[in-house]
Amino acid sequence: MPKENVGTFSLEENVWQGLSLTDAAARQVKKLVEQDPEVKGLQLAVKQSGCAGFAYVLDLTKNPAADDLVYERDGARLYVPLKAMPFIDGTEVDFVREGLNQIFKFNNPRAQHACGCGESFGV
Repeated sequence: MPKENVGTFSLEENVWQGLSLTDAAARQVKKLVEQDPEVKGLQLAVKQSGCAGFAYVLDLTKNPAADDLVYERDGARLYVPLKAMPFIDGTEVDFVREGLNQIFKFNNPRAQHACGCGESFGV
């Protein structure tokens, strides 16, 4: 097969839809960040895990990477590593109450399926 038929993909040159935070998620991020003045925001990444393939990873971040994309709502910052974007682009991050628990919920249009426990997803 000739090389000119092979497509290329660049994370840096792709146009991303981005991520969004609901009001509830923004309030919770700000609440978490206020507990430590060195924390800049919340980082959302993905890792290979679970029965469906990938899992969301949320961590407070003091030193976001220079190439992290930043999504902000009402002063709440969500940092996303560029390499995670193909898996979570277009995701809405919410913070909801489910029974006695309060959790971040991810409305990811790229997720083709999720596991029964809701901990992992596949694209």
